[in-house]
Amino acid sequence: MTSERALEAERDAIVAALTPVVDGLVATFGPLCEVVLHDYRNPEKSVVALAGSVTGRAVGGAMSEIGLRIVARGDEARDELNYVTRTGTGTTVKSSTMVLRDSTGTVFGALCVNLDVTAVSEAHALLGALARGASAPAPAELPVTTFGDDIDSVVDVILESHRHQPWGALDRAGRLALFRSLDERGVFAVRRAIEQVAARLGISRASAYSYLSQARATTPGGSA
Repeated sequence: MTSERALEAERDAIVAALTPVVDGLVATFGPLCEVVLHDYRNPEKSVVALAGSVTGRAVGGAMSEIGLRIVARGDEARDELNYVTRTGTGTTVKSSTMVLRDSTGTVFGALCVNLDVTAVSEAHALLGALARGASAPAPAELPVTTFGDDIDSVVDVILESHRHQPWGALDRAGRLALFRSLDERGVFAVRRAIEQVAARLGISRASAYSYLSQARATTPGGSA
């Protein structure tokens, strides 16, 4: 059986081998491309290599909402390829996130490629509108993904997007559903997240732990 020390060395070697790939991909695809190498062993500072500037992050920055979701799925996570989202500043981004695994199949990081396709999307929308006519329905709004170097800001945005009602207006089922959804999106993979969520909801840390425990216990198939 492979020792944990050997596995950690293997993960380090994979990260080291992929680091020069980051610069090579951006050199190939040009200034509208950003490549980010994540090491999820340190979620709050998962960005270990980066080239290009599409999402405004830097080495030492935190993972995005997508990264949190991958961490929440654990070894069941799969590559997410060729998806389109929008940043908080309005940039349209076409991305692929490819998970990194060691020889045991354990997910420990990801290589992400982000392309700024804002100009292409605007041109496509204009040509489509001309072809369809003025009465045609507008294209569907793209989902917004939060990117940031501060993991607390990412957690805050996820939490606020789930707060459709004040905490006091939620019944027990609604409160458990909130914690279950946050857990599924990987919020609680971040250190201090339980304290952050408790503070934003105005409840005690003990209550937050209790709701999280109950939410996991009632999740189909076991814990999230």
